[in-house]
Amino acid sequence: MRRSPSPERFHLIVTAPSDDLARFARDVKTGLTASPKFLPCRYFYDREGSRLFEEICRLPEYYLTRAEREILSEHAEEIVARGSHDVTLVELGSGSATKTRILIDALLRHQKSLRYVPVDISRAALEESARALLDHYRTLSITAIAGEYHDGLDRLRAIIDGPKLILWLGSSVGNFERGEAAEFLRRVRATMTVSDRLLIGIDLRKDRATLEKAYDDPSGVTARFNLNLLARINRQLGGHFDLEAFRHRALYDEEIGRIEMYLVSERAQRVAIDRLNVTIAFAPEEAIHTENSYKYSLAEIDALAEAVGLRIERQWFDAGHRFSVNLMAPS
Repeated sequence: MRRSPSPERFHLIVTAPSDDLARFARDVKTGLTASPKFLPCRYFYDREGSRLFEEICRLPEYYLTRAEREILSEHAEEIVARGSHDVTLVELGSGSATKTRILIDALLRHQKSLRYVPVDISRAALEESARALLDHYRTLSITAIAGEYHDGLDRLRAIIDGPKLILWLGSSVGNFERGEAAEFLRRVRATMTVSDRLLIGIDLRKDRATLEKAYDDPSGVTARFNLNLLARINRQLGGHFDLEAFRHRALYDEEIGRIEMYLVSERAQRVAIDRLNVTIAFAPEEAIHTENSYKYSLAEIDALAEAVGLRIERQWFDAGHRFSVNLMAPS
């Protein structure tokens, strides 16, 4: 049996809807009965999807995680030195918090104790990562928020008194349409005081071949990750998807600067989903859109920051200049 994290140093705030399965069912029905069909990328990350994503992060073609880790490892001291003393560390979409440890180590070299506030949709992921972090760091306390980013941001003012370093790593900003990214960052900016900083990882525009290999690796791990969405519908909603009747496709739209991921029907077929009481018809080559991942030029990063009332205080790159980590301050 898994033990709960220490109650003295761990507090969990749950803002997510109580019936996650009902929400999943509703979103699947909405997406698969739309034209064109889509499924929200937030549903990639059930237990199997999270395991497959960890495998993706170790692939030679998937440079993003290694590049961001390289930057954080080389510049963590400078990052934390630029902030205020005795900061609270906030992280949006924390997941397993593996890269976060680099910054926790650096902060604890500058201050005696640290409060960490991770925000993630998965309560199980928060509890699991909290357990590991609290075992490792004796002067760390954690206030975890289980919910959507927006709900987490709404709670920050009420639970944090003092300067914050807010992390948004992994180029998660790329999963937002550009206008939506600006709208979300305005909400982040609204939570910030002059002493707060936002550290955001953003993937850069680059050649088509590099990007398409990163999202369609030769070993097929990303394909299994994408297809797991259909397997999840089978497991949780009584779906009857034949995974071999769909294939993974990733394309880079160079003009827009966006990777697009799809699941493509290999043939005409009808798929029943028992819990939804629907049967979904697919034409040959009809696609389900599952994810966008926007890439940014340096000028686009500058424009994004300016549009939301932030300024880039410092910017770092990996050795291959493939990825950026940006420290932003209120302007």
